[in-house]
Amino acid sequence: MLTAAQIKAARALLDWSQPQLAKAAGLSPQTIKRMEGPKGPGKSTAENVETVQRVLEAAGVAFIPAGGYQGNGGPGVRLRNADLASAGVDG
Repeated sequence: MLTAAQIKAARALLDWSQPQLAKAAGLSPQTIKRMEGPKGPGKSTAENVETVQRVLEAAGVAFIPAGGYQGNGGPGVRLRNADLASAGVDG
C-alpha cells in the first residue's frame, strides 16, 4: 500500500498541488489531504488509494516498495520518464 510520504513525493516530482491530484483522480481535495496526513492512506478506501496510484503512475511516477531498491531502503518514488511528467494536469 502507498504511504503518505510516497503520495507527497510523487506530487512533488510532478509539481502537482493537492487540488491538481484531486481533480485528476476525481476525488475531493480533502480526500488527498487526509491521505497525506498523519493517518495516511490506510484510513481511505482501497478504491481511492488505487485511483491515486493509477493517476500518478499514468503521469509518469514509479512507486518503489520497501526494500525494492538494491534490496534495501524504505518505500519511495521516482519518475519513469521525464516527458510524461511534463504532461501534468492543468489547474
